[in-house]
This record gives sequence, structure tokens and C-alpha cells, in this order.
Amino acid sequence: MLDREHPDFVIHTGDVIFGSPSEASAREILAPLAERGIPWAVAMGNHDGQFDLNRADLFEVFRSIPGCMNTPADKGIYGHSNDLFILSSDHPERAFYLFDSGDAVILKGEEEIHCYDYIRYDQIGWYRAESGRLAAGNGGKPLPSMAFFHIPLRELEEGLAAPEHELIGTNGEPPCPSRLNSGLLAQMREMGDVEAIVNGHDHDCDYVLRYGQMFYIYGRFSGCDTVYNHLKPSGGRVFEFTSGEPGFRTWIRLSGDETSQHLHLRDGKMLAEGE
Repeated sequence: MLDREHPDFVIHTGDVIFGSPSEASAREILAPLAERGIPWAVAMGNHDGQFDLNRADLFEVFRSIPGCMNTPADKGIYGHSNDLFILSSDHPERAFYLFDSGDAVILKGEEEIHCYDYIRYDQIGWYRAESGRLAAGNGGKPLPSMAFFHIPLRELEEGLAAPEHELIGTNGEPPCPSRLNSGLLAQMREMGDVEAIVNGHDHDCDYVLRYGQMFYIYGRFSGCDTVYNHLKPSGGRVFEFTSGEPGFRTWIRLSGDETSQHLHLRDGKMLAEGE
């Protein structure tokens, strides 16, 4: 897939690790990127710290692999919380926000309830500060942006249930968000910059959903066999940005020559390529 698409930058949306030893797994799965000299970054998944290395230690392994663009750990809640990448030609044109959406939390009440984790208050504060800074340098206008993180937001469930939503791609399982709503989407609406949220986590989904003015996007399962992954063959989602043009193009590249979901997403509209 890398040799077909020749990407300028690769973002891995988490669950890199498939077993112990974690370091060997990380180096094996990221070797194709390192060997080709392709810059890359990781938004960590809930399973990444569940083997023989915790999240902070595994993050340092990622940082040691050639091509990793993740910034040094900030020693926040997870040992690493956020990254910001700017796409620019002569001036900044688009921002990519990467969040660590964590692992799991325990809700205490009459009984303990385990649920998936959520993006925390300090991470949202960081996003608002960076978004405001970028807008100030963009003549006061929000800089078009995308957010990448592993565990989807609760609002995705609302979007899927809404009769007016548009969906293209494979919806093979219900989303598995946290039971807790961090309020991140509301903050993105206030800042007015994030056009699309890109997630991993749910193995059997590779769709683009438009609900309101937001695009909710899944990648494509890219690894070896796990407990469940029914999307075969493995693949990856490609994004293409053209300097000076609003929006972006996206498609799925499968292992081999096949592609699908050729879409042009702009101005809150989901168009088939060529429209």
C-alpha cells in the first residue's frame, strides 16, 4: 500500500501492539515506514499499553523508531497526550490534531462500571489554545483542521441514529465510545476549525459519515488477524490535500490494486469524486 500511494505522512490511529513483547511488535509493524523513510506519527489506542510495557514506556519506543514525528512526552495523564502537525506551502493551510484517547476508566457507584476512556480536560484546553493561536496567525479565521484519535466520540452514535445522516463505506459494528462525554465536540464547534474526526478502534468499520457539518471517518483495518476483524483484505485510508483548495479527497486503498470510496469532502458536503 505504501509503495502504491507514496504517502508524504502516515498517521496510525492506535492499537499498534498485537502482543508481547511490545517493543518487538512496535518495531515490526512500523518497520515498513522506517525502511522507506516516510514520516509518521501515532495516536495511541486502548490496547497499546496492555501488554508488557505501559503507555509512557511504549511511547518512548515509538519515538526511537526512525521517522517518528511525535513530540516528546509531556508527562500528562497518560505520559503523552497531544500532537499538532501543520500542513503548509508558503503559509499554514491545515492542522492535524492528534489526541491520546486513553485506555479504560472505572465509574464508581453502587457497583463498578468499566468503560472506555475519554479525552481529558487538559487535552481540550491544549486544543483550544493551539486552535486560537493558529486562527490569530490566519487573519482571525479558524485554520481548517482534522482530529485523529482512537476511541470515537459519543456523538457518533447520535449521528448514526439521525435520519438525515449520509454514510458511505462499511458499517460492520456499532461504535464503542466511552460512556463519558468529554465535551470535545462542543469545543470543536466553538473553535470552528475541525472539519473531520478520524478514528480507529472499531475493526469492522471503514466508513465516512456526514452528520451536521462534521465528517466522522474510520480508517481501514491494517494489521494481521485479531480476535475480530471481518474486513478483508487489510487496507488503509488515504487523504489527499491540494494547496489552495478547500476540503480534501479520500479513498480506501486495499492490499493489492483495489481502491474504493473515492470521495471529495468540502464545505460540509460529501461528494463522489468528479462532482
